[in-house]
Amino acid sequence: MAKKNDVTVEDKLRALYDLQLVDSRIDEIRNVRGELPLEVEDLEDEVTGLSKRLEKMDADIEVIENDIKSKKNLIDESKSTMKKYAEQQKNVRNNREFNALSKEVEFQELEIELAEKHIKEYRAQIEQKKELIEQTKGRLEERKKHLEHKKGELNEILAETEKEEEALIKKSAELEKDIEERLVKAYKRIRANVKNGLAIVPVERGASGGSYFTIPPQVIMEIAGRKKIITDEHSGRILVDQELAQEEQEKMQNLFAKS
Repeated sequence: MAKKNDVTVEDKLRALYDLQLVDSRIDEIRNVRGELPLEVEDLEDEVTGLSKRLEKMDADIEVIENDIKSKKNLIDESKSTMKKYAEQQKNVRNNREFNALSKEVEFQELEIELAEKHIKEYRAQIEQKKELIEQTKGRLEERKKHLEHKKGELNEILAETEKEEEALIKKSAELEKDIEERLVKAYKRIRANVKNGLAIVPVERGASGGSYFTIPPQVIMEIAGRKKIITDEHSGRILVDQELAQEEQEKMQNLFAKS
């Protein structure tokens, strides 16, 4: 094989255009997938988030139920204390002792009343959370079904295109190795800055592919001569003649068919 620096300009143009055709085919495959991988990722994140939310709400209910148990224990203790004070009142020696015990009984009654109020509030909180849990479970099931559907779509597309994409990525890397590094860098720079990633385009109807700006006849002749690399002054794309483009397209179509 000739060294990279020994190849003709025409060879370089053909190699660059072949690289463009392969990379464009990879772009097409990825465009078919479109936003599906991101949609699947977003749905997976949403499902995880909803599952964690359910876990937290279940944990919150457990905490509230423990609070209810504590309040019920407090009520039992208060009732036991009241009973004790009631017994003591039977044996008091004067009104002062009786009134003091009565105040203690009243305090315990207030404690019971407050605890029962809290229990009622806690139970209302549990009902609200249970209602929210049911809504979240419904949302989670709906999101899971949607995720499975999207995963199915993505897997189907991947099954159809993954093997071809891998082969094309490998071919793209092989083509790059046979092209001067400076040209590969220029190609990638142009490709990153132009619409549809087209860095190498054929001349069509007197204008560069995808452009409405007419190319002067003298420049078209130079492009057809394949003696130097010429770029479109408006878009910066590298230009090739229609005949060369058709020849390389036919050659690469055979490669794509095998992929």
